[in-house]
Amino acid sequence: MISLRDELKLREQTGNSVRIGLLGTGQMGTDVVAEVKMMQGIDVVIAVDINLDRARDSFKIAEVGGEVVEAHSAAEADAAVLAGKRVISSDYRIATDMHTVDVILDATGVPEIGSRAALRAVRSGKQLAMMNVEADITVGPILNWYALQKGVLYALAAGDEPAACKELYDFADSLGFTIVAAGKGKNNPLNRHASSADDDMIKEATRRGLSPNMLVEFVDGTKTMIEMAAVSNATGLVPDVRGMHGPETDRDHLHFDFRLKEDGGVLNRMGVVDFGIGKVAPGVFLVVRTDHPRLREAMILRDMGNGPYYTLFRPFHLCSIEVPLTCAQLVIQKYSAMYPLNRLVSEVFAVAKHDLTPGEVLDSIGGVHYYSLIDSYDQARAERLLPIGLAKNARVVRPVAIDTPITLDDVELPSTTILALRNLQDEWMAGKVSEAEMLARIDGLALD
Repeated sequence: MISLRDELKLREQTGNSVRIGLLGTGQMGTDVVAEVKMMQGIDVVIAVDINLDRARDSFKIAEVGGEVVEAHSAAEADAAVLAGKRVISSDYRIATDMHTVDVILDATGVPEIGSRAALRAVRSGKQLAMMNVEADITVGPILNWYALQKGVLYALAAGDEPAACKELYDFADSLGFTIVAAGKGKNNPLNRHASSADDDMIKEATRRGLSPNMLVEFVDGTKTMIEMAAVSNATGLVPDVRGMHGPETDRDHLHFDFRLKEDGGVLNRMGVVDFGIGKVAPGVFLVVRTDHPRLREAMILRDMGNGPYYTLFRPFHLCSIEVPLTCAQLVIQKYSAMYPLNRLVSEVFAVAKHDLTPGEVLDSIGGVHYYSLIDSYDQARAERLLPIGLAKNARVVRPVAIDTPITLDDVELPSTTILALRNLQDEWMAGKVSEAEMLARIDGLALD
């Protein structure tokens, strides 16, 4: 992260704070409001949530003083901000359309809402910071392309594992290391069939102050698949095998486990994304390699080991707490540290948690119907696998056995903005649509 300390202090001194429009005030969104309260030169001026009480409470929990008012239009919200008030709303369009907002921060975690809000924000000329990794892995490439056409930037937010991995990747790649594996630690046992309806999941979620779906998304491995797909799509690194390896490991053995099979590791190739279960979380890691004899001598002197494999390890990631730095970076330095390539490298798809029968309507990520796995985009597309970001509210039209990937032929998809955007993205990636037509079609979707 490029230092923003002096720029933020100057913004504070000149009364020109970076103004955030926050979408989603669950646990992560409320953390952002609290963190911004402690910073200089940056402010959350509007908080949007379908639950207005939760939006209002985010300011109260963060101990943000001053009057908080509900706005019913962008003009009303702008007037309130100029009067020194903070605003709440249940309509994301008010935040995206405001003149007094510099950057939209999506913390909803809902792919459909995230894609709709992103389009409208970009069309309105707002910088776009995404905590919504679920939307990113589904339509991130086309959202980033659209942002560039409109002269703004798209960025995955700092602090979560994908951005923390990308920081290590940029560091190592700049130094000329061979990237062997980028990954994260998973700190709970993997249970693919965990359900948000399970009593033990509900109790544990309540204890942690989470929704059952959020907890299950971590336990069933879906969040890990999503996060590493984001890394893949931003770097070109690939999953080595479907679902990745996920060995039991710890920090000191990462560069032993994540090496080629002929060298005693689990990998068939270098340049992959993966994860480790055990004493790795809450860190992220990069396993790199150099065969240069002088540099291997130098690495020994730096206590990095004999090589040729080495571990670069960041022992923390401050999800939601680091996020405001991305917002500031976009506005002040006009720089995005992480964004997807102009194509999907990896796909995360839905797999049945139990035998699915026709007529069932799939619930949201972390629910009772499906978990997810990662594979290459090309392979998933060849098998017509259901992208995880399109799964919610899909109606099952033919039986799907437990632990079987759900295909697009197994379900009927509802008509949504993210589906239209995804179909257009697939056409673009296949070279079937001109950029002029893309822009016109996306502009139309942005007004929905």
